[in-house]
Amino acid sequence: MNASPEKNLTEAQNELYQWIKNYLKEFQHSPSIRQMMQAMRLKSPAPIQSRLKHLQEKGYLKWQEGKARTLQIVDEIVEGVPILGSVAAGGLIETYSDIQENLDISDVFKKKNVFALTVNGDSMIDACIADGDMVLMESITDSYALKNGTIVSALVPGLGTTLKYFVKRGDKIFLEAANPNYDPIELNKENVVFQGKLLAVWRRV
Repeated sequence: MNASPEKNLTEAQNELYQWIKNYLKEFQHSPSIRQMMQAMRLKSPAPIQSRLKHLQEKGYLKWQEGKARTLQIVDEIVEGVPILGSVAAGGLIETYSDIQENLDISDVFKKKNVFALTVNGDSMIDACIADGDMVLMESITDSYALKNGTIVSALVPGLGTTLKYFVKRGDKIFLEAANPNYDPIELNKENVVFQGKLLAVWRRV
């Protein structure tokens, strides 16, 4: 656990810091003081609280005072992307040099059960999702709450996984493309498993 010591940390502080990083990565939520005590083989919360305080002061950890399980790794917090103005897709418009606000994308990455898929094919091209794009999806826990028009990744047993618009008409489920070259896929609801709904599209240029 101490193979990659962080700068300015004691061995004990680094041991706790590395354990917290691994815990957050695996479970997507903060550990309790008791869990940290058990992991560090300690019988008192005082050493844990002392190490946490030093990690906070040295800029490695951050949390919301008075709120349980809000521990975050500082270098993994996404504060936002600066919005610099507007860009024309038609005629020219005036550009802006001053940063007006930040585009906050932290909520996307703070969500639990988020996964990414690489898009293969052009069936969603009219929804601005192209071949080679990466889509961020949020796992679907209640498929009955899906609204018509939601872009979903759906597993059709025997056929594979597809990214399509979800449409329900009566007892039938339709997976509709955003490309007129593709026909809708008609299914019974028991013949499809909805894996996730679209959160964002990532494209490398």
